[in-house]
Order: sequence, then C-alpha cells, then structure tokens
Amino acid sequence: MSDIENRESKQRAELHRKIWAIADDVRGAVDGWDFKQYILGNLFYRFISENITEFFNKAEHEAGDTAFDYAKISDEEADRDFRPGTVEDKGFFILPSQLFENVVANAGNNENLNTDLANIFNAIEGSAIGFLSEEAIKGLFKDLDTTSDRLGATVVEKNKRLCDILKGIAEIDFNDFQSNDIDAFGDAYEYLISNYASNAGKSGGEFFTPQTVSKLLARLVMDGKTSINKVYDPTCGSGSLILQMKKQFEEHIIEEGFFGQEINMTNFNLARMNMFLHNVNYNNFSIKRGDTLLNPLHNDEKPFDAIVSNPPYSIKWVGDGDPTLINDERFAPAGKLAPKSYADYAFIMHSLSYLSSKGRAAIVCFPGIFYRKGAEKTIRQYLVDNNFIDCVIQLPENLFFGTSIATCVLVMAKNKTENKVLFIDASKEFKKETNNNVLEEKNIESILNTFRERKDKEYFAKYVDKKYIEDNDYNLSVSTYVEKEDTREVIDIKVLNEEIAKTVKKIDELRAAIDVIVKELEDGE
Repeated sequence: MSDIENRESKQRAELHRKIWAIADDVRGAVDGWDFKQYILGNLFYRFISENITEFFNKAEHEAGDTAFDYAKISDEEADRDFRPGTVEDKGFFILPSQLFENVVANAGNNENLNTDLANIFNAIEGSAIGFLSEEAIKGLFKDLDTTSDRLGATVVEKNKRLCDILKGIAEIDFNDFQSNDIDAFGDAYEYLISNYASNAGKSGGEFFTPQTVSKLLARLVMDGKTSINKVYDPTCGSGSLILQMKKQFEEHIIEEGFFGQEINMTNFNLARMNMFLHNVNYNNFSIKRGDTLLNPLHNDEKPFDAIVSNPPYSIKWVGDGDPTLINDERFAPAGKLAPKSYADYAFIMHSLSYLSSKGRAAIVCFPGIFYRKGAEKTIRQYLVDNNFIDCVIQLPENLFFGTSIATCVLVMAKNKTENKVLFIDASKEFKKETNNNVLEEKNIESILNTFRERKDKEYFAKYVDKKYIEDNDYNLSVSTYVEKEDTREVIDIKVLNEEIAKTVKKIDELRAAIDVIVKELEDGE
C-alpha cells in the first residue's frame, strides 16, 4: 500500500469512526436518513467557518500580523474591517461569534443553542442577499432544522443532541479540508448511505454515484483532452460527478466552471454545499433546481465539452401526454419521445442536445434501454445512424447503493472519425467489499486503456461496424457483441469414462468384501 493510500485509509477510518460515534449518541432520536442532514450540514458549517477564518488569517499574516486570529476578534471589528468586499470575494460572510469553533466551545453551556444556530444559519444566508452570490447561498441550510422535534421533544433534548453532533464533528481530525487525501464530504455521504441502506434506495440511492464510478466517468469524458470549456450534469444529485472532474483533472483547465440541475431540494442543497466544500467559488458554478426534462435551466449556457450523468433509472414522465414535447429541439431529431414509463432516453437526448461538437458525454444507464423495442429502438436507431454512440460499457453488479443491478455506461460524442461502436464487458472488473463492489484503480485503468486503444480483446471488448449493429436490429447490449468466457471446466469424456470404470470396479470389490464379512458373521452365529 502506498503512502497516499495509507493516509486515505486512516482518514477514512477516522471519519467513519467519528460519524458512527455521533450516530450512537443520537440513536433513537433522529431517523437515520434525517440524521444525515445534521451530519452533512454541520460538516459544511465547520468547513465554511474554517475557510473564511483561513481566508482572513492568511491575508493578515502575509501583511505582517503573524499573531492575528479572526476567531478571536470582536464582531464589531469584523463588521467594520473585514465585511466590506468579502461577500464579493467569498460569496458569504460570518462574524467571529458565529464561527463553528466559537459556537462549539460554548455549546454545552448554551441554553439557546438550537435557536442560536438557526439565527447563525439565517445570518450566513442573509449575508449574500443583494449580491451576485445570493442564488448560490440561498436555502443552503434549509434541511438543517435545529428547532425540529426530530431532535427531541424539549429544548433541553434538542440542545443536548445538537451539542453531541457539533462536538463529534469538531473532533474529526481533518487537518484542513483542502489537503485531505479523501473527499471528506463525499465519504461521509457514502458512509451514511451505506449504513442506512433501507432508506438509501428510496431516498438517495438513485441520486448518489459512488466515487469510484464518478472517477471512471470523469476520466472517460476527459480522455485525450487537455482542456474543456465546462462540465455539466443534468441530474446532478449531490454534485459528486461534476466534482470528480475537478478532483481528477486539477492539471487540466476547466475554463468556465461547473454546471448542474437537480429536482430534489435536499440534493440541490447538498450539491451547492459540496461546491463550496471543494473550494469552487460561487462565481464558478451554477447549480439550479428544477425538472431537467420539462424545465431545463441552462439553455443559455450550452453547449458543454463534458457531460457526466447518472439519471434516475426508468422513471415515469409525461412523454407524449404533452404533444408539444415532440417539437422540443432536444427530442425532435429522433422522431419519437421516450415512453411514458421509461424516461431514460429523454435524459440521453437532453444530454446530446447540450453536448458540444467536440465534447463527450458519459451516462450511467439501466441495461434494459439497450434492447427494449418500440420508441426506445427508434431513438437508438437515430443515435447509431447519426454516429453519436461512441462506446457502451457493461459495469459489474452491486456497485450502487440501494440496487444490485449491473448498470452500463453510455459514451456519446459528435466528432467521431469512424462509424463504429466500441463494446466493453467490464462486468468482472471489481473488488468485492462488505456492502458493495468497488472499481479499483487497476479496474478503471483497464477500462480506459481499452477505450483508448479501440481494439478487439477476447471476452472483453469488440469494436463493431455500424452495419453489424443494424443487422442486430440496433441492439446495443454488450453481451450481443462481446462473447462471454466459458469458465466451466472442460471435461475429457475418455478420462471420465476411465474414472467411472475404476469407481465401478472399486464398488464391486467393496461389495464382494462386504459379502465375505456378512457370510463370516452368519457362519459364526
């Protein structure tokens, strides 16, 4: 194990241990799925407090005042000397008394802790009102309701549990968030989901993409590129996919930032928090809330050089129940709308519409969309005939929380030089772990190398001419093109017959021996 992997393992174990300890303290009071809001919300509160403190301290230290600590000055001095210009730079402002470290220091003795926290969160959001960052900050703490009865029936109970959560988060040794080897926020989210699996499938599993899968998609869309204009996720959930682009490609230039749309309010808030946690400033991201299929909110921003997405699988939508949708510029080219019961190709056509002429999209898909008939076949035919399908990758099963389905990745591009499609069967590329399978670095590299080389590999990859796909009735299932290895033991009939003959002979000898023993016993009576 490398030094980095060792540090990652230690930091992850520390994070998990602390979260579990906090969960132990508040167990029985807060439902597991609601509990995640309090953990993630307070992690975020700690981060932005440390972030703005470091922002001010660094400037003062560089100016010569090496003993300066923003957390120690008065609110009056901060308001007078530090607020001006800060919201334009950072997107928000926090007074010293409102900082996480100062609140947690007095939390055990504060009879008004729950209302003080509510006021602090309102003040942080309020600091952005009237500024360009207002939309990026508004409602960020909406799910972190510190006055909710979910925390306890009385104020004393609420404060006790809030104090336990704050102190637990304060004890997590992050050094600083930016130098961490792990994605602390993503890891905390992943851990919480995996430990509340029964709720995860219903409430969050469809929105959350495990980091190893995010890593694969990020590398697929960036492979061979030195820079892109911007990255977009039309169903961005907690933002993990677009943030992997930043994590994986610091050396590349993502010139115009990070864009996403999300329908679920909780995940919309988490995605914006996640941007700040990864030091993506408010003016470098645009996360909007709404129904991507019926109310797309980034029309003015397209086209995008990179699109990564894990849309919800086979959900219902209005489809041809709204006759105007067939005229929508996103869906019209295929001549058919995705069926009412399966919106998958609506998301795919939306992404294709937003993709630039030199861009690449990588989308996690439910396997059924590659072979089902009807309107879905019509849309597949449009995509194949117009040479938009670049690659279809079969992933292992049990990678995602809340479902064991073996999903696929659809890679699309508008600038292909050959009218062929690459099929990769990566169903065996995984490491088995307790709750879910994971893609290791070597698995990701194996897939990427094959994606890059575009060569046939027995039982793993097939580079297929468009005509062959036509002959297969536009079926895009990987198993149609990549032969499965027969792992059954090869039996030599001749050897088998010899072994049977030997066994029969032994049985006869044993029977004869038993008969002798029986006769001797009978004679002796």
